[in-house]
Amino acid sequence: MSYHTYIFDLDGTLLNTLDDLATSVNYALRTTGMPERSVEEVRQFVGNGVRLLMERAVPDGVGNPRFDEAYALFRQHYLVHSMDTTAPYPGVMDMLHQLKEQEKKVAVVSNKFYKATEELCRHFFGDLVPVAIGERENIRKKPAPDTVIEALRQLKATADTAVYVGDSDVDIETAHNSGLPCISVLWGFRDEQFLKTHGATTLVAAPCDILKI
Repeated sequence: MSYHTYIFDLDGTLLNTLDDLATSVNYALRTTGMPERSVEEVRQFVGNGVRLLMERAVPDGVGNPRFDEAYALFRQHYLVHSMDTTAPYPGVMDMLHQLKEQEKKVAVVSNKFYKATEELCRHFFGDLVPVAIGERENIRKKPAPDTVIEALRQLKATADTAVYVGDSDVDIETAHNSGLPCISVLWGFRDEQFLKTHGATTLVAAPCDILKI
């Protein structure tokens, strides 16, 4: 099938943000006197918004009396350092340029907070990604379909020729809840077996493969 609209997840799909996320997590933990986490631990914690990331990283989660302080420190640090090592995955920029040349509609929906989502997309992708939607108070985060519905509205697109592209079980569920087919990528934060276990049916090994589906 030829799709006209592509809705992308951000972290682990278009951008490798893992090291910067881990650095900000550990800054917050270290500053509040808590044990730091490995990059691989942080990899397992990401995928459902930064608050849940910190709930998983902080010992005892929200039950920890210093959780709110650690969460605030993470947000402050990450907004300043979100681009220190973050970069598009190999092949992503070529894929996005081809989508633009083919006059496809493109958006990003993320559980990352809104300001960081907008800044990262603007910095790395410019007009290749005209719509970027992050976590906001008045809209439910993924796997609820709200951000996808909002992206389609802003793109003036319909769901019947759209596809969702992501790297996690949350993305698979988001696509299902939005009534969209899902392409799961193999270069992100979750491996092939994990994705298949959580219902992935269409998997791609490189960004260029997205254009072949």
